[in-house]
Amino acid sequence: MQKPIVPTDLYRAVRDSHLIGMSGYSREGLPVFAHGVGLSTYDKASVHYYVQSHIQINEYRDRIVLPTASKKYGRPITTGVKVLDMSGLKLSALNQIKTVTLISTIDDLNYPEKTHTYYIVNAPYVFSACWKVVKPLLQERTRKKIQVLSGNGRDELLKIMDYASLPHFCKREGSGSSRHSGYANDNCFSLDHPFHQQLYNYVKQKSLESEPSQPIKQGSFHVDLPEPAVEGMEIAKTIESQMHNFEKGNGVSGSLNGLKINDPDA
Repeated sequence: MQKPIVPTDLYRAVRDSHLIGMSGYSREGLPVFAHGVGLSTYDKASVHYYVQSHIQINEYRDRIVLPTASKKYGRPITTGVKVLDMSGLKLSALNQIKTVTLISTIDDLNYPEKTHTYYIVNAPYVFSACWKVVKPLLQERTRKKIQVLSGNGRDELLKIMDYASLPHFCKREGSGSSRHSGYANDNCFSLDHPFHQQLYNYVKQKSLESEPSQPIKQGSFHVDLPEPAVEGMEIAKTIESQMHNFEKGNGVSGSLNGLKINDPDA
């Protein structure tokens, strides 16, 4: 788990630019994780802090959330569901594909088979255009887990979870910004949400338990960043190509001018 991200303002900046949280459980007891894909900018801190935060969330899920759910529902629960909100997705999201691919590679290498189903909601046309070319590149086992729902997906998601467990962006009429909507207790992206408060306190507690005799300087946390998987880079390059085709076909003047996805060694 390593050290918590401090000061708190830095961690809040990470949370505000990498939108992720837990909104509840499905009726089968699977934790429901929400991801604000369209509005995550990854531009408020070094990539190492985003990786550190992502690993801490994964470890908290595996050590606390899943065992707690297993005990509550009386059976082994080893996976969760993810609801991916595409609200606000823009062509400029290409700039973040390298970071997203890196985080996905970490998941593939260290936390495989932890997601039962991916539900994609609030998908704009730009996503649909990319999905058509990306879908065939995905491994079959991954492709079978992905469901693209209509609108905010509320009606379909209510078939597997109660209203209280819906991510906040699925409770609204229509689609729209999900970054700051609703109150703190409802917006699972917020650092003030109970999930993030419990997570942050847990990381601080574990850090104190394993604190070395010599103090560690802030910023000394290090994560070995793996090379993005070949499949991930191929998908990233395909999305880049499709985005440029989208620009040409729709007259998006200059929005992609000079925009390139960096090679992993760059």
